[in-house]
Amino acid sequence: MSHSLAARLEKEDEVSVADCYQCGKCTAGCPAAEDMDVAPSQVVRLLQTESPKHEERALKSMAIWMCIGCETCVTRCPQEVDLPRTMDFLRQESLARNLANQDADDVVAFHKSFLKSVEKAGRLFEFGMVGDYKLRTGHLFKDLGIAPTMFFKGKLGLLPHGGANKREVAEIFARARAAKKESQT
Repeated sequence: MSHSLAARLEKEDEVSVADCYQCGKCTAGCPAAEDMDVAPSQVVRLLQTESPKHEERALKSMAIWMCIGCETCVTRCPQEVDLPRTMDFLRQESLARNLANQDADDVVAFHKSFLKSVEKAGRLFEFGMVGDYKLRTGHLFKDLGIAPTMFFKGKLGLLPHGGANKREVAEIFARARAAKKESQT
């Protein structure tokens, strides 16, 4: 049994990078591709080789953190290779292996703050997420001037929104962690 990222991605997330025949439509349609260090189609190609050296290049790339998850790539793909799901998988693997690109530190901090907020509050709690993000990055006063405007427009509440079942959401996170540990053994 192969322990490559491609094999794990197919087993855990049901995405087969082997289906990709490198037409490049994902890269051509990607709104973030020009800012990526590795094009979306190249990320897939790195995984297709199943080479540890190429897998590490994908995990260390900025591209996996630049993906905005708009799904333009998967809608354009004639093989329906789910690149956003692939990028999510690679981000998690990059964090687990401590290989995240250092230039992506702010993006990684946002990613962690977002997930922590959803897990704790049952849905996104913007004020709590921003506070956690500011503490993680040290950008305590950056963008501080827009906070009052956001608050008065109702975009930044001081208390979490109601309506979400926090316990159910926390259980989803717990099941996801347990499934991840199980798949790694």
